[in-house]
Amino acid sequence: MVELQNEEIAGMKLELYVLRFEKERMTLRVPVNKVEAIGMRKLSSDKTLREALDTLKGKPKVKRTMWSRRAQEYEAKINSGDLVAIAEVTRDLFRADDQPEQSYSERQIFEAASSRLARELAAMEKTDEPAALKKILVILNEHAPKYYETV
Repeated sequence: MVELQNEEIAGMKLELYVLRFEKERMTLRVPVNKVEAIGMRKLSSDKTLREALDTLKGKPKVKRTMWSRRAQEYEAKINSGDLVAIAEVTRDLFRADDQPEQSYSERQIFEAASSRLARELAAMEKTDEPAALKKILVILNEHAPKYYETV
């Protein structure tokens, strides 16, 4: 959130949250009284962020179900807004350079999850998304080698 604005629109005075999304080059103004209705939420707590970063260090869970079912589950986790669930998707779909290639759809879902996680991390640590994404990838690369033989 960048600022809180008061504007008069169609003769009504509105209090608006102003949000900027640098990646999309977009500014969004949301009436304060509509925040819950549109599903806007506060940033995660520091504890939740620590849990999410610890999740990245864990062993990837490889499910043997059909890809279409897994893809739906991953998308649901990403869209849930739960930072730990998003970190699980990021961890589970991460592939180091010396690991087998991902399919196009796996890569798309991985990028969506890691981007969502990076944006929240960037907002919480008051940095930019590329720096936050780099931090996430460093954690994944440091911990993935432990699990190469078992994946």
